[in-house]
Amino acid sequence: MAVQMSMDAFEDLVAEALDLIPPEFTRAMDNVVVLVEDRHPTQNLYGLYHGVALTSRTSSYSGHLPDTITIYRLPILAHAHDEQQAREQVATTVIHEIAHHFGIDDDRLDELGWA
Repeated sequence: MAVQMSMDAFEDLVAEALDLIPPEFTRAMDNVVVLVEDRHPTQNLYGLYHGVALTSRTSSYSGHLPDTITIYRLPILAHAHDEQQAREQVATTVIHEIAHHFGIDDDRLDELGWA
């Protein structure tokens, strides 16, 4: 059974997850915003990073719009059995997408247990 949660309450979970990121990493994050949407328009995703990873940026990067990390509320809630499981999935998804911002790919995340 899906967990029911308002957008505001879900955004609070995302904020809690961002607070788990060590300060040295949040200070290193550059030109990135975190968004919450109900769902991806074409895929059943928990989250998506869209941008140029820090490890791939060159001197020609300046002037780019911010990278985006989008966390998708409805797929996470649909697969969670309770609020705690939703909280844990949000945290895992936020960390996963931030890792992409730092240039860590899905294969490496899988090796680290974050896939």
